[in-house]
Amino acid sequence: MTPPFTTRPELAGTFGMVASTHWLASAAGMAVLEQGGNAFDAAVAAGLVLQVVEPHLNGPGGEVPVIGFDATRGEPFVLDGQGSAPAAATLAAFGTLGLDLVPGNGLLAACVPAAFGTWLLLLRDRGRLPLRAVMEHAIGYAAGGYPVLPAITAGIASVAGLFREHWPSSAEIYLAGGGAACVPAPGSRFANPVLAATYQRILAEAEAAGTDRDEQIEAARVAFYEGFVAEAIAAYLATAEVMDVTGERNRGLLGHEDLAGWRAGTERPVTLEYAGLTVCKTDAWGQGPVFLQQLSLLSGFDLGAMAPGSAEFIHTVVECAKLAFADREAWYGDPRFGEVPLGDLLSPGYAAERRGLVGASARPDLVPGAPGGRVPRLPGYATASGICAPPLDPGTGEPMSRTGDASARAGDTCHLDVADRFGNLVAATPSGGWLQSSPVIPGLGFCLGTRAQMFTLEPGLPNSLAPGKRPRTTLSPGLALRDGEPYLAFGTPGGDQQDQWTLAFFLNHLHFGMNLQQAIDAPAFHSRHFPCSFYPRESYPLAVDVEARVGQDEIAALRARGHKVTVMPPWSLGRISAVARSRGFLYAAANPRGMQGYAAGR
Repeated sequence: MTPPFTTRPELAGTFGMVASTHWLASAAGMAVLEQGGNAFDAAVAAGLVLQVVEPHLNGPGGEVPVIGFDATRGEPFVLDGQGSAPAAATLAAFGTLGLDLVPGNGLLAACVPAAFGTWLLLLRDRGRLPLRAVMEHAIGYAAGGYPVLPAITAGIASVAGLFREHWPSSAEIYLAGGGAACVPAPGSRFANPVLAATYQRILAEAEAAGTDRDEQIEAARVAFYEGFVAEAIAAYLATAEVMDVTGERNRGLLGHEDLAGWRAGTERPVTLEYAGLTVCKTDAWGQGPVFLQQLSLLSGFDLGAMAPGSAEFIHTVVECAKLAFADREAWYGDPRFGEVPLGDLLSPGYAAERRGLVGASARPDLVPGAPGGRVPRLPGYATASGICAPPLDPGTGEPMSRTGDASARAGDTCHLDVADRFGNLVAATPSGGWLQSSPVIPGLGFCLGTRAQMFTLEPGLPNSLAPGKRPRTTLSPGLALRDGEPYLAFGTPGGDQQDQWTLAFFLNHLHFGMNLQQAIDAPAFHSRHFPCSFYPRESYPLAVDVEARVGQDEIAALRARGHKVTVMPPWSLGRISAVARSRGFLYAAANPRGMQGYAAGR
């Protein structure tokens, strides 16, 4: 039997594999493996490169949840990688401004930048190479330049007017000269020497601290969170008032003490047994448990008897997703600030009860459950709905802002996965600090993130804003073990779609025998039935987006079941990558959509 067509081969080898959303990051990670580094060293190097070559998708001011398996310790782990809200970020502070939503851009939505500190924690505790070995690739691209992606050009062009009129520090980096023709052209060579100088100074201060590896890494952390980087951020925010999506100039809330007091942390993953695998996700400060809830619901259906990509399969998966994401809205939040009943939400009995709500037709309502008899409560925006409309950007799922007649400006995310010959696996999903999100901090070459837009400003909910609290992020890398051994690491950009696109990939691989590349290349789909996690928090009841490759017959069958189907271009949804260990080999695959993801290995 002829195997199905794939856009590229699934890679197989025994030395190491790196897959990511940008070929230069994958190449940098592979170079570090060739230097003798392990998967964690390679992930840090690739992650820092992504901050440079995909500035429209992530940056040092953003965040990066990490999940992996440490072969030395024989256990899976999570690095939370999500910065907390500033001490000044109170409900009263936003109430004084007359806001009922945290803006999607500007300075008000900044949490503590978590990405750099999280990468350093991964390097210190689980890597083996010195700091210079993992930073030099990012420094080289920032100083010497890299090829501009068409999406970078489009992203800068969409905010060029904002930069010129209101965010001059961003114009200095991305619009040198200030004219319309100064938007970097696709394929041109673009450098960010200010960011390169920031990285170089961090490295110089780290190496000046001594020759001990751990001392250097700690000195780099101090330089960022207590030293010159934190000082530059605090000095800028002390006086800056910048235009944001509200149409007003607002001050930021982040201060030097917020940065100095923050540390990335290590946690155990939340797990679920499914089809012989132990599936691992982040805790409920992220949306990761919705992946597990979907699996728990789907375990009661004979998915293997359905055809992959069929209307029956898509309907079943979408209806379970709607139930799981309704629970996300009602129950998920930072567990440091209140109980999240994951034990009940992931219990077989609860799944069986909820499974009864899946019928032959699409449900039009948003129905959270009552785990352990608790009474659910949804934020107000969850019960409002928009007219069913196409997504702002089918390839990202992360709207930055939309106001009046202004064009929509989309942000997005990156992803990387690494497997090494030592038995380690790691997946990480860097995001935030997009060039479109917030003004560049003068003298640093990067901007802050806007993750606080994911909080609700209604009091008394699991995801209500509070000082020191982590917003419920959409970032959701995944890991699966087989018989306690690392098997699969995977993830994708895509906001609320992350745990939908990767779920279909996972089911294609597990139930339908597709290899990693086949499962990534398969036609993708997702629901927009529930509230978007990003400003302005819209939802579109019954909305399902499918790639046209699903086929007209299946699309018609979905519509007959009551789904409001938007047919998207054939290769537009998702940017999944993955690595695996099985049968004595390492495997990797990356997404062809967007023409930038790549896997490397041998």
